[in-house]
Parts: sequence; structure tokens; C-alpha cells
Amino acid sequence: MTPKMNWQNLLSSKRFREKDGAIVATVTPSTQEGIDALRTDFHIDYDRVVFSGAFRRLGRKTQVHPLAEHDLTHNRLTHSVEVASVGRSLGNRVGVMLQAGGFLPPGHTPSDIGAVVQVACLAHDLGNPPFGHTGEDALRDWFRKPHNSRYLQGLSEAERNDVQTYEGNAHSLRILARLEMYRNQGGMRLTAATVGTLMKYPWTSSHPSGRKKFNIYQSELPFIRQVADALGLPETADNQWARHPLSYLMEAADDICYALLDLEDAVELGLLSDTEVESVLSELTFAESTWHAAGSRQRCAMLRGIAIGKAIDNVAQTFMMHQTELLAGQFQAKDLLAVCSPEVQNTLEKAKELARTRIFRHRTKLMTEIATFPCLGSILDLLVPAAHAHIVEQKTDVRQSLALDLLKNDDPISQSDSLYQAYMKILDFTGGMTDNAAAQMAKDLSGVGMLR
Repeated sequence: MTPKMNWQNLLSSKRFREKDGAIVATVTPSTQEGIDALRTDFHIDYDRVVFSGAFRRLGRKTQVHPLAEHDLTHNRLTHSVEVASVGRSLGNRVGVMLQAGGFLPPGHTPSDIGAVVQVACLAHDLGNPPFGHTGEDALRDWFRKPHNSRYLQGLSEAERNDVQTYEGNAHSLRILARLEMYRNQGGMRLTAATVGTLMKYPWTSSHPSGRKKFNIYQSELPFIRQVADALGLPETADNQWARHPLSYLMEAADDICYALLDLEDAVELGLLSDTEVESVLSELTFAESTWHAAGSRQRCAMLRGIAIGKAIDNVAQTFMMHQTELLAGQFQAKDLLAVCSPEVQNTLEKAKELARTRIFRHRTKLMTEIATFPCLGSILDLLVPAAHAHIVEQKTDVRQSLALDLLKNDDPISQSDSLYQAYMKILDFTGGMTDNAAAQMAKDLSGVGMLR
């Protein structure tokens, strides 16, 4: 029988760092600041994410439309900020209801729930590579090509699965746990509560069911074991844990935003009309007055705001209805939205269907996505053979030495690295690029950019 989770553990403010090859607890900053600290531990988490380089780079990473020139088009940064806003509202609403029901443990406030969900939402896309999900496919494709298989010899099966399956969710966790702030010493050292809430898929790439998405690379597995223990997340199988209940709120906030706000981008780009979007939102907004809107686009934005507000109310109520199952790790539905009201479900599904048929297959988007494969492929064509020669053959030619110098300002590859560690550093470098930086590097490597 799976042990039940409890809110006291699930809101753990423990932080972890790496010391002498082991994962150990570290003092929390709010404890150091004393009882009059102006920031709670979860506010400190928020500040660390916002001030990170990985968060700033989201401003030039694709949300839906690669290299969009329109000023109002969403990128990963604006998307993450909006998801965090919805997530905070969801968390605050659930926090109030938990307190009213006597479920919130002593020493915590409803805003703690809101803050934890908000930070996880801010960080959920940090690991997305250039060009969004197409970038993920391009990085996976390179390592899965038969003629590149020789570079994978010597890796364990689990390591090979990681390298062949670049996963934005897992790289988001890797950035938080290893790459930003205290590199290779615990990363941002966020609270266990925030890290747990971030994990929609708390298992590794070697999950026996062959699930496509995952949150944990082999390199972060020892870290996650400590986090899961602090949170009291039951281990449901080998290297697989039950989800933190608040991760369902983060997931719902993300789904609400990308379903409804992608439509707004399409209106700005001329791919959809205002009336089409209004029709999609009508089931949640039919009784609302927008007579004071200055124009059809303002009316569209107002209706979108109303729809999001109603979705937040319904998701929060749904969470509380299923709290017992969530705490037991026995929630069977795909996500919270799958058991929300028909009005919420229908509205979001109609929005996603409209995006699938009218936005995602638009020619301008398709052409950029096709170009993503040779763009990122050219970078891996340069770096992976150089790393392989350096680690396995312990010698490099002039071009390969120059290639490895490209990583020296980030996390240089040394001969003491394993092949797996070297490849993960290459994926950190390539996946961390903005759309613009990756496109420019591919152009420069081709020689086309030599004459300006």
C-alpha cells in the first residue's frame, strides 16, 4: 500500500547541495536572515529564478512562432510569466481552501501555496532548447541517427537513453539542480517544495513503460532521491515517485495559458479572426458584458481574461474535491483539467484544436521548424566528435580543439569527464542557446557569415 503524503512534508523548505560527491542539506537563507526576514524561503526561490541567466534567455526562445518579428507575439519568457501569474492565483485559492478546511500545517499561510506554484511555473520551461519542441526533436534525432551510433559506444543503457532523449522538463530540473548559481554544487538550491512541484514526470528516461516525457536525468537522480525523501513522495517503482500534488496546479496553469493565449498571438499575426476566438471562448463567457471594450481586439482580450478566471475557480475546486486521491498518489485522471467542468474542458479543447489546424501547420512556422534540424545538427556535428576524440581517443585535431574551446566559458570538457558527462555538457550548451544564438552559430559554422 502506497503511504499517504502530508502537507507538512510537502511544503518542506529544505535545500540541498553537493559536497564531496554526496547530496547534503544546507542552511536555508531565511533562517540566516532571522525571524524578521523580509522574504520567506519560497520568495527566495522566486528571486533566484527571476535573476538567473537561464530565465533571461527565455526572452529569445520560441513559444509557438520561431523568430517571430511581431512585438506582441509570446516568447518563452512572457509565457512563463503569464503561467506563473495563473499558477499563483490557483495556489492562493487552494491555499485559502486548505486553511479553511484545517489542512494547512502550522507556520504556513495560503500565500505559501501560491508562491510555491508560482516559482515552479516560472521555472517550468527553463530547459526548453532553441526553437521549442522542434528543437527537442532535432537534438534527439541527431543522437538517434544510425551513422552517429558509434559515438554512443561505452555509455550505459540509462545514459544512452538520456543522451538520445533531450527533454525540456528534465533539463529544467538540471538547470535548477546543477547549472545555475552553484554550478555542480546544487545549482540554485531551491526548496524541496518548489523542486517537487516542478516535476510533472518524476521518473527517468529509462521508465519501463516507455513514456515519452520525464523529469530526471541520471546525473540528477541522487539529488532527486534526497528531495523526494524530504517531501515524503512515495517511490512507486524503481526511480519513479508519486507526483507532488501541487505539480497538478502548475500543469493546469500551463495548459490554460498555452491553450488560450496562443490564440491571441494568432489574431495578432493575422492567422485567426477576433470572432473565431470569441466563438471558442463563448461557453465560459456567454453571460459576460464587454460593452465598454474599445474595439474587437480589446473585447477578445477581456473575454480571454474572464475565461481564465473561471478556469482558475473551477480547477481550484476540482483540486480540493480530489485532494485525498492526490495525497495518496492515486489520482487516476490524466490531469486536473480532465475532471473539471464540461465548460472548461470544452473551451480548452476547442482552443487547442483550432491551434492544431490553423496555427501549428502554417507554412511560415513549418519552414522554420524544418530548418531547425540542420541548424542544431551542424552544432552537434562539430561538438560531439570533438568530445569523443578528447575523452575516448585522448587526442584531438586542430579543428576539434577549437570546437571544445567554444565551451570553455560555460562548463569546459576535460579528460576527467566521462563520455556521458561530456555529452550532457554539450546538450547544456546547445539547449541553453537562444533561437538567435543557435541560428547565428549555424550560419557562422557554414562559413556564410564570414563576410559581413
